[in-house]
Amino acid sequence: MTDLRFAGIGMTSARTRDRLVQRLREQGITNLAVLERMRNVPRHIFVDEALSSRAYEDTALPIGFGQTISQPYIVARMTEALLEYGPVDKVLEVGTGCGYQTAVLAPLVGRLYTVERIAPLVERAKARAKELDLRNVRFKHGDGHLGWKAVAPFDGILVAAAPLTVPEALLKQLRVGGRLIVPVGPEGQQELIRFTRREQKIDRVSLGPVSFVPLLGGIA
Repeated sequence: MTDLRFAGIGMTSARTRDRLVQRLREQGITNLAVLERMRNVPRHIFVDEALSSRAYEDTALPIGFGQTISQPYIVARMTEALLEYGPVDKVLEVGTGCGYQTAVLAPLVGRLYTVERIAPLVERAKARAKELDLRNVRFKHGDGHLGWKAVAPFDGILVAAAPLTVPEALLKQLRVGGRLIVPVGPEGQQELIRFTRREQKIDRVSLGPVSFVPLLGGIA
């Protein structure tokens, strides 16, 4: 990949990305490391070329297979929520999609494990991670409801699609003190929630209304 493709031109240029970061600040994102990742990750390489001029709009865009790349604000908000109480070493991402959230998150954590149910999206995300030289990411083609038991427990879990109820397996794969960031509920009634595992209980905090594609079971 050429440096020009990373850098972008016109509607994918650095100036356009700066405007996106300014909008994120205005929407309440304050974590400087997260804002820097949002500026530096070339979102336009994660969407079809026909949509690249819209890559830095604060909107979800289609990536095929009935899936979307999340709007930048949601990616920043979820990442910030995961990191709010300090560094996070071992993280599971459920719903790799095109790999954009993966690319934003990877340099901010120690080790990132990511699961995607749709095989072509796994391959696409792997290719983007290689191009961006993200060396701390492991990919799995699997059912996100099940998490990744073989490498659990996790310090953090971030879910990029909405289950109707929180999968019990994900809660069980959190270490004590670990945080799960997940949108929950049916379409039109979804809420972003942060669960924190304690010794004897699990704390729940609402982070506000959101809209995600559903978290489906099985693999494709």
